[in-house]
Amino acid sequence: MLFPVLLMLFALAMERVEVRLSRLSVREEDVDEFLESASNAEVTTLAKTGLPDALARFHRRKAGPGTAAETPRRRAG
Repeated sequence: MLFPVLLMLFALAMERVEVRLSRLSVREEDVDEFLESASNAEVTTLAKTGLPDALARFHRRKAGPGTAAETPRRRAG
């Protein structure tokens, strides 16, 4: 009688794991492009923090200067 309840709890836990993994996944094209033209700093970021952070840095560099991520903010007042 306890087995069905445990099985359902296990299934719910695995669903949560699957959702987290799907958020971390990256497209194959992004990985290929990164491996072909990544800078040394981006490869270092890959080694230290993982692929999502390295890809974010890579995309910021490709976007070029003047983007919202690269523009310094001024303090009000």
